[in-house]
Amino acid sequence: MNSKMKDPAADFLFQAILSLENVEECYRFFEDLCTVPEIKAMSQRLAVARMLDQNCVYSDITAKTGASSATISRVNRAYRYGCDGFSLALRRLEGGSEP
Repeated sequence: MNSKMKDPAADFLFQAILSLENVEECYRFFEDLCTVPEIKAMSQRLAVARMLDQNCVYSDITAKTGASSATISRVNRAYRYGCDGFSLALRRLEGGSEP
């Protein structure tokens, strides 16, 4: 975990997210919290992580998501060497076991 990010405000944000009960509530919350481009960027990064998890190559990822090679590289670095947050979420979304 990135200790530079951890603070009471971030804790409160994550508790708010965890309090949401369904996709509709998430849409309502995130539309209030973020701009549309911010939501699109986060969605794109998760899609990139999913495709990296499926061993897709950069050219296929760019074609399907529209992500730049810089974005793919950044997500790949986090996916491979980060805190395993992408892997954790992807496993849970796919109904598999945690890494």
